Amino acid sequence: MSSPDVAEEREATGSTRRLVRLLRPHRGAVATALGLGVAGIALNAAGPLLLGRVTDLIAAGVLGQASGVDFGAVGTLLAVLLAIYLASALFTLVQGRLVASVVWQVIHDLRRRAQAKLARLPLRYFDRHRAGEVLGRTTNDIDNLQQTMQQTLAELITSTLSLIAMLTLMIWISPSLAVVMLLSVPVSGLLAAWLARRAHPQFTAQWSANGQLNAHVEEVCTGHALIRGHHRREDAERLFDERNDAVHRTGAKAQTSSGAMEPVMMLVGNLGYVVVAVVGGWKVLDGTLTIGDVQAFILYARQFSQPIVEIASVAGRLQSGIASAQRVFTLLDVPEQAPDRPRPDTPSTTRGKIEFRGVSFRYVPDTPLIDNLSLTVEPGSTVAIVGPTGAGKTTLGNLLTRFYEVDSGAIYLDGTDIARMHRGDLRSRFGLVLQDTWLFGGTIADNIAYGAPDATRDDVVEAARATCVDAFVRTLPDGYDTVLDDDSAGASAGEKQLITVARAFLARPAVLVLDEATSSVDTRTEVLIQKAMSTLRAGRTSFVIAHRLSTIRDADMIVVMEAGRIVERGTHDELLAAGGTYARLHGAHLTATRPYEAPDVEMEPDEDPPDDDHPGPGLPDVRLHPTPRTDRMIVVAP
Repeated sequence: MSSPDVAEEREATGSTRRLVRLLRPHRGAVATALGLGVAGIALNAAGPLLLGRVTDLIAAGVLGQASGVDFGAVGTLLAVLLAIYLASALFTLVQGRLVASVVWQVIHDLRRRAQAKLARLPLRYFDRHRAGEVLGRTTNDIDNLQQTMQQTLAELITSTLSLIAMLTLMIWISPSLAVVMLLSVPVSGLLAAWLARRAHPQFTAQWSANGQLNAHVEEVCTGHALIRGHHRREDAERLFDERNDAVHRTGAKAQTSSGAMEPVMMLVGNLGYVVVAVVGGWKVLDGTLTIGDVQAFILYARQFSQPIVEIASVAGRLQSGIASAQRVFTLLDVPEQAPDRPRPDTPSTTRGKIEFRGVSFRYVPDTPLIDNLSLTVEPGSTVAIVGPTGAGKTTLGNLLTRFYEVDSGAIYLDGTDIARMHRGDLRSRFGLVLQDTWLFGGTIADNIAYGAPDATRDDVVEAARATCVDAFVRTLPDGYDTVLDDDSAGASAGEKQLITVARAFLARPAVLVLDEATSSVDTRTEVLIQKAMSTLRAGRTSFVIAHRLSTIRDADMIVVMEAGRIVERGTHDELLAAGGTYARLHGAHLTATRPYEAPDVEMEPDEDPPDDDHPGPGLPDVRLHPTPRTDRMIVVAP
């Protein structure tokens, strides 16, 4: 056996043990189910013995060994037999319902654990795994595990108990015939184990391919308009066909291997059944056994081989459930974000002062992104972060809210290290508006009040008016009670962004982080939002990430960042006169937006050494204060 096979088998064994441990909290119900199973099997096992006695009574009467057939005794035995089978069926029914209840409880707890796990995973995990793949593990795999457990657990208990009961009674009737029947057990066991080892990796491949298919379908559904717009529908369909074929191919192999168990076991059982019938006939002829004993033994032999077939079939179906369990347990074993301190620190005041002290961060270990950044932002200041795409502008917001942890250095909120604060407490002080809007299925009013569930309708309307939402909401037939779909199909991109801005403002946090909050609105709406933000930012520290440099012309102070370091600072006019990074960004912006002219921008590196007025890397900590004129301060970061 190759090393990957050994590792796969160990993972399967470990997953099986973890599944068994999931049943421990329900050990009382499982024990009751076992007791009902024992009672049902015991009653069912008594049936062939009674039938054997009925056969002996009839044979004795027919063959003249008694004065006719004792129909009274036969009728009594048949009545007892009917009562036994009815009681056995009742016990089996109750056992099945009890096992189903236990399985549903286990799956309910597993779903809850998976959801809680997703809430504790760092943002880095979701950056590296597609939404469809994660969704497949938390839905399809858990559903498959539930179906597998519900279909196999009761059957496994019943089959195992039946096997023990039938074997005991066969040995009691005829030890020699029992030995003949037992010769088929090792053969059946070896075949079942071989088929199970083949089926498990195939089921693992099937559910992995199914997860990839789910991820592709999720991407196609969310990007449907873009795929059509770029004429990539045929490519999307081709990729779907490839992944659908992979699911079909791996699923067919898995089902073939698992489905082969039952017919193979039946073949072995039937061969043993034939041998028992022949040997039993000889024993009747030599007087060792009666016809009733042979009849009872043959019935037990049939019932003995049936549990073996069922156990083999269960083993094949279990491979699918175990493969899904491995994927779910892999998710549950992903390292979580560091837990909050047992006694977290809390700022004594909520003013919104932010300090970066020697902060360094990198997504990839060998690729620095932010290096030794130090910056102090006084309460009430507005920090606008602008720069080229991919320069890490959004990263600062992620570090502020602890979606990512800094590699070194510290960030302070009102004098308290945010790494020592409770994440919930920290994020409750921040209002976050992302470039990618997110609205849930509900009314517009509910979406605006998402961050402030205790807000009144008047509070919602006031925030909507301040952020230009009220104007378009009042044009809708149901106004603020208009229900949005889960994908917000009833609102434009700009309208959805405006709703998220209103949501952040209604929460009235100490610090605002607006990541390209105006990227999806037209110029006129952007001007209205800027005016509304000037009013709503009063008394709040704000970080504004924006590409449009035209919105920062009247800034008091612009701090330009390059390669994770502060390289320039000054007002808009001062930085233009310096002819550095900011001037080149501003020139590129003007050229790209000049009407009827194609942009012709050459972005050259800044090779001139910085002068004394505009120091480069190694600039000391910068402390920026809002001025009475604009009460704004802007940071430009690539």
